[in-house]
Amino acid sequence: MRKKRFNKPVVVQLGRVDRDRVVGTPAEAAELLLHQWRLLESPERLKAMEACLQVIKGEKPPRVAREAFVKAAVAARVFVDEKRL
Repeated sequence: MRKKRFNKPVVVQLGRVDRDRVVGTPAEAAELLLHQWRLLESPERLKAMEACLQVIKGEKPPRVAREAFVKAAVAARVFVDEKRL
């Protein structure tokens, strides 16, 4: 089975300033959301987790998970703006 990938990776910064994480798949996003996320109770995190699961199960396209993950990252203030890279 082909690994589902985002059309464009998402860059987040979960800790130190020099520790950016490049997230390229819904599975990677789900791993971060489950184990390393700052705002555990945010509705954006829960929506992103559900979207990632739907993509992993083959119910939705990867863009759905990417969009939800970016929203969660912005809400948690960990999103690294692509223009900054």
